[in-house]
Amino acid sequence: MSFQQDVGAPVRRQTLARYLDSVALLERMHRLLLDVIKDEFERLGIVNINPVQALLLFNIGDHEVTASELKSRGYYQGSNVSYNLKKLVELGYMHHQRCAIDRRSVRVRLTPKGQAIRSRVADLFARQAEQLDDGGIIAFATLDETVRALRRLERFWGDQIRYIY
Repeated sequence: MSFQQDVGAPVRRQTLARYLDSVALLERMHRLLLDVIKDEFERLGIVNINPVQALLLFNIGDHEVTASELKSRGYYQGSNVSYNLKKLVELGYMHHQRCAIDRRSVRVRLTPKGQAIRSRVADLFARQAEQLDDGGIIAFATLDETVRALRRLERFWGDQIRYIY
């Protein structure tokens, strides 16, 4: 065993441990975010929409999109997008219309009712950002560096996916 291997092994173990910590943390944070939205909606008496659907409305915003566009942007995967879009249309949170060019494709946009939910989520996020800032919980520079690191990890994971087409 060379000197370089002796020195490199603990570093690799540390990197692996920190990487696994970050993966677990991202997963927990996603679930916590959904719980925060759920609690806010329960407080407001909004019970007919779940947190995933609320985030979907928030991410669509003022745009008109298709399910495949949401998937390609990386927001949502697989059949849950179609299911949630269908449910949001049924509940009156979204309008849907078949695309004139490709009849298989359906474009969706928020109704005023959907915009109201989006606004509630935006208000929640604005309040939380203010609390982070005012409470000195996370400085802007730290938050900015965290976002940059997460974007690098997102790009790394995206590069790992091999598309078979």
